[in-house]
Amino acid sequence: MKRRTGQDRSVTRNWKPATQAVRGGTARSEWGETSEAMFLTSGYAYDCAGDAAARFAGEQAGMTYSRLQNPTVEMLEERIALLEGAEACRTMATGMAAMTAAILCQVSAGDHIVQGRAAFGSCRWLTDSLLPRFGVETTIVDARDPQQFQDAIRPNTKVFFFETPANPTMDVVDLEAVCAIARKHGITTVVDNAFATPALQRPLEFGADVVAYSATKMMDGQGRVLAGAVTGSSAFINDVLLPFTRNTGPTLSPFNAWVVLKGMETLDLRIHRQSENALKVGSFLEKRVPKVNFPALPSHPQHNLFMRQMAAAGPIFSFEVDGGRKQAHALLDALELVDISNNIGDSRSLMTHPSSTTHSSVAEEKRLEMGVTEGMLRLNVGLEDAEDVIADLDQALRAAGL
Repeated sequence: MKRRTGQDRSVTRNWKPATQAVRGGTARSEWGETSEAMFLTSGYAYDCAGDAAARFAGEQAGMTYSRLQNPTVEMLEERIALLEGAEACRTMATGMAAMTAAILCQVSAGDHIVQGRAAFGSCRWLTDSLLPRFGVETTIVDARDPQQFQDAIRPNTKVFFFETPANPTMDVVDLEAVCAIARKHGITTVVDNAFATPALQRPLEFGADVVAYSATKMMDGQGRVLAGAVTGSSAFINDVLLPFTRNTGPTLSPFNAWVVLKGMETLDLRIHRQSENALKVGSFLEKRVPKVNFPALPSHPQHNLFMRQMAAAGPIFSFEVDGGRKQAHALLDALELVDISNNIGDSRSLMTHPSSTTHSSVAEEKRLEMGVTEGMLRLNVGLEDAEDVIADLDQALRAAGL
């Protein structure tokens, strides 16, 4: 496949993020197409048997099977790596496939993980329910306090795993402090950066080792396909992660990769506009509800840390009502513009009740430990006019007695 002049990493890594999001990783066939081509193939043909043997032996460049390589998927992986400032990237079928692979590829029975308390429900299930079945223990800490990571370290600790901002409490982790602790002790940091994306926050610049994504969210950004990604050093991606994924098969389809490539072209525009809208909506809600969990607001206890780490706060935050699940559901049921949906990162405004949806698989006592209350609602602010979103929330709040 012929690559366009200028697609060498020595050139593309110097492009600004908005340019990388549009052009990074682009490869063109002999037809010279401007939009990335979609290669819907499971296998590849060889000119001779010797070429097939050489490729499988790693002695010849080229593709062997789409579980391992695909031209469309490779374009997406290169684009994400460039945006992240990472040496390499591997994509996955879903965000949870990415989180699972990033952890399982590097732990064995008898190992120990330290995880931030606030996390997506399936991430907590992974460490609370799945890993113990295979002899891997996890200590849960309040990730807002770096000292708790330090205090939780054991001789067999292999991984620090956390989200920042966290889902759905919006806890912010001091990346520089926590990653420095991990590095001092030879521990790998795996950061779920899905709420921010590399357009707003690049954890590798603060010392993180591995950054994982649900590309379903802001990278696609329009609620169309599922995708995940893991970025890091070439050594980690190729020597640690790849042997796991090539044999377990959490493969991203070329079609989904192509859709995410198209979504990333507008990532910079969307995430900054949605961040602006979210700040307007969050400022409105702060005057109407008991608590708003949004780092962009000066009232947030970690606002200063957010300002140091992120270019903007993104479109997602949570807030709380005093009337528990009943009042939270009443508010949702009164919405006219905003959709009730558990997805996030969409161009449409969406709201969900985490306790009864995204975190319903987590035991109640663990939800409370995470800070997920029965009165908490998570809001994804979309690209609609912010005033229309505010008007819808205003009438729904009144209908719910707020």
